[in-house]
Amino acid sequence: MGVVLAVDAGTTGVRSMAVTEDGRVVASRYRELTQHFPRPGWVEHDAEEIWGAVATTLAELVASLDEAVAAVGVTNQRETTVVWDRRTDRPLHRAIVWQDRRTAALCEEMSGHTQLVRRRTGLVVDPYFSATKLNWLFGPGGVQAGPDAAFGTVDSWILWRLTGGRVHATDVTNASRTLLFDITRLRWDDELCALFGVPTSALPEVVPSSRRVGVTSAEAVAGLPAGIPVSGVAGDQQAALFGQACFATGMTKCTFGTGSFVLMNVGSPAPEPPGGLLATVAWSLGEVTPASTVYALEGSVFVTGAAIQWLRDGLGLIAEAAEAGPLAESVPDSGGVVFVPAFTGMGSPWWDPHARGAFFGLTRGTSPAHLARAAVEAMAWQVTDVVEAMSASSGRAPAELRVDGGASVMDLLLQLQADALGVAVRRAAVAETTALGAAFLAGLAEGIWASTDEIAAAWRAEALVEPAGPPGGREAWSRAVQRARSWR
Repeated sequence: MGVVLAVDAGTTGVRSMAVTEDGRVVASRYRELTQHFPRPGWVEHDAEEIWGAVATTLAELVASLDEAVAAVGVTNQRETTVVWDRRTDRPLHRAIVWQDRRTAALCEEMSGHTQLVRRRTGLVVDPYFSATKLNWLFGPGGVQAGPDAAFGTVDSWILWRLTGGRVHATDVTNASRTLLFDITRLRWDDELCALFGVPTSALPEVVPSSRRVGVTSAEAVAGLPAGIPVSGVAGDQQAALFGQACFATGMTKCTFGTGSFVLMNVGSPAPEPPGGLLATVAWSLGEVTPASTVYALEGSVFVTGAAIQWLRDGLGLIAEAAEAGPLAESVPDSGGVVFVPAFTGMGSPWWDPHARGAFFGLTRGTSPAHLARAAVEAMAWQVTDVVEAMSASSGRAPAELRVDGGASVMDLLLQLQADALGVAVRRAAVAETTALGAAFLAGLAEGIWASTDEIAAAWRAEALVEPAGPPGGREAWSRAVQRARSWR
């Protein structure tokens, strides 16, 4: 039946990969993205560079394949905001990345609207989400929000370019991350658009996560034929939940990427957003209706893998990210060092945009290995905070945690996580489960897989880590978090 291509346009890079009918990854290509930091707390990407990485990786991937291409799926860093001109296909500004905190003051000014926003969107008023970024872009000194201005998260930008400017759309999962979408009524909310100063004329059409939404254009990607169905779209974390085959209520996954994101399938209807966590759309299959929509609780940790990148690029402690795990394992513990990687504030369950990163417990005996170990421990502690808040709010604790993402290859991290949570941690055989989920969504729409049961049968685990006992250091971690918060 041919292979399904998946494009995963993440925060640190773009990956394109080919997936067979039995769920195997037969080829993959990757390009890293340039990170732009024009001011402290500001994070931007070049949208043209994103598209260039998509087109290059897809062209290289197609050239390496013997099989025909049956469909294309797209997944993306969520909340990152792109605005472009429909006439020229050119971005009007650099993309403002989800990590960006430039709108923290605006969010404080809008605190009186917290309940309205929570009730409609399941989210919190935070710089993380797209609407405040759009308010900044369309505000004084920003871009012109004329009739040809188009807004989209990164999936929309890729769909626009992949289809030759014929499709301006986003899927329901990405729409649910903008602060502009009513997750119960499943449509853009005029009141919220007015509140954030976003012209509705710039908004994309909202489509299901699994359905044909367009076809590739002849000029989009070298070697990729025109007319290939683009049939799966989802934000990266929802795609990972789908790619981990978490189809039953209560199943939970964590993606260790640039940040760490924990999602629990809570089925339907839309849940009340619990304190410190988010309620979000997990996926809609076939159509955007309540009957076809599944919801999730989410906890978002802003910096985990990005901390490893910082050890490499900022401190020069390692030459490659892959060195972090062995370096951390070279010492039995962190030597009393605790690291809070709040470089861009803290997400769940704290939601503190003014928190800042800090090391505590440094001594003359602290070595690079201790710093690396503290960074890995911080990943596990942050996820533990989220899962415990999720369990308390939902009344159900996960029976196991399915994990994926680049950092999940570290056995030390998985053992620390299993110990901290007291449940088994299961690592997927395909570490890039985000891209796999996009492929599953596209293939489901085109009949490569007949049902989610078939997808679940194709999912495989690569490792199972059982808890070895409660770890020490929880009290020190909690004290460190409190000291890093509200740093002004």
